[in-house]
Amino acid sequence: MNEDKSAEASRPAPVAGRLLNVHPDVLKLGLVSFFTDLSSEMIFSVFAIFFTTIAGASSALLGLIEGLADFSSSSLNYLAGWLSDRSGKRKVYALAGYGFSTLAKTLLLVSSSIAGLGVFRVVERLGKGFRGPPRDAWLSSIATSATRGYSFGVHKALDKAGAVLGPLVAYALLSWLGTSAATYRTLFWVAFVPAVFGVVVLALIDDQPGVRRERESIGRNWRSLSPGFKRFLVPAGIFALAYYSLGFLLLKAHRVGFSIADTVLLYAWFNVVCVAAAPLAGRLGDRVGRTRVVMLGYALYGGINLALVFIDSRAALVALFAAYGLFYAIEDSQTKAYIADLEPERRATAIGAYNFVSGTLYLPASLVAGGLWALAPGLAFALAAGLSLAAIVMLGVLRPAAALSVGAEPN
Repeated sequence: MNEDKSAEASRPAPVAGRLLNVHPDVLKLGLVSFFTDLSSEMIFSVFAIFFTTIAGASSALLGLIEGLADFSSSSLNYLAGWLSDRSGKRKVYALAGYGFSTLAKTLLLVSSSIAGLGVFRVVERLGKGFRGPPRDAWLSSIATSATRGYSFGVHKALDKAGAVLGPLVAYALLSWLGTSAATYRTLFWVAFVPAVFGVVVLALIDDQPGVRRERESIGRNWRSLSPGFKRFLVPAGIFALAYYSLGFLLLKAHRVGFSIADTVLLYAWFNVVCVAAAPLAGRLGDRVGRTRVVMLGYALYGGINLALVFIDSRAALVALFAAYGLFYAIEDSQTKAYIADLEPERRATAIGAYNFVSGTLYLPASLVAGGLWALAPGLAFALAAGLSLAAIVMLGVLRPAAALSVGAEPN
């Protein structure tokens, strides 16, 4: 039971001679994520507007599709985490997930109908859900506790660097070729290439297996998860209800007056801020404690949504996209590092369980956001701000890190 703890304790800390002062495999996995995000974000940066403006779908249908996509990305999380912890294997499950997402993108090459776009968006996320827990457990095992937040931050920075370049490539294509259906077909073909590169790079990385638990059932696996992690699922679930798709923020920008091509640049700007902020957020979490950093992320998201209720200017939207990049740098990387602290033995399972719970709640969150958007966009943002505040209060009350041994994390 404690073999993985002793292995981590004996693993040497990063030294100055290492690039960016992290384990080499952090950078290799970051390169895989870079290529994958370059591909995916080329598509996602135009998807919401293409789906509603070019293909002719409604905002309510967008909310349904985005909610289903978020649900599909989490539906296999717990299974993937359990399988990874049970077998001790990380690479094979991560490779299967990345490969499935790449294959799903071939749907865009043969169909641009509303149905085809919707099926692609949902099916492609299944691969994301299957690869996430084993990959994140892999990351947490190659970083010491003192540098775990920074390692996740560096990986996220590389990941989002692809998300910076992806929208810029999309913007160049739209500016050069126009916004016709043929241009989008070309964009989808271009996006397919780096996705294949990502799978190839991952196939060349050596696995870092964990402790095998071949006789552990799913039920026993859940019961063995730490009390602190289970406490964290409560505020995390409340916050998930506030977490609507970024597509609605892009629609807000379009309504304020940004063109389709300009919204792509806004999306790139959001990712630039995320790249710069992710390692810094990781350093902050390593030094002051990840409970505080996670709470900061909730507060920042609530403040962004409160501002969206009232603002209606282009300059303010540019500033809020930057704030959203800072929030995302905290939420998407430091939450995983926090879970790795709370659950040191079954990290793939814990990350999978968190993703499953959150993703299940993203579906009603996006459906409600889509419905409220049709009535008045400010209502969707106001609800998200209120739920963010509730998540902060619950995190402070339950104090998940208090269940850890003394000295595991400063509070």
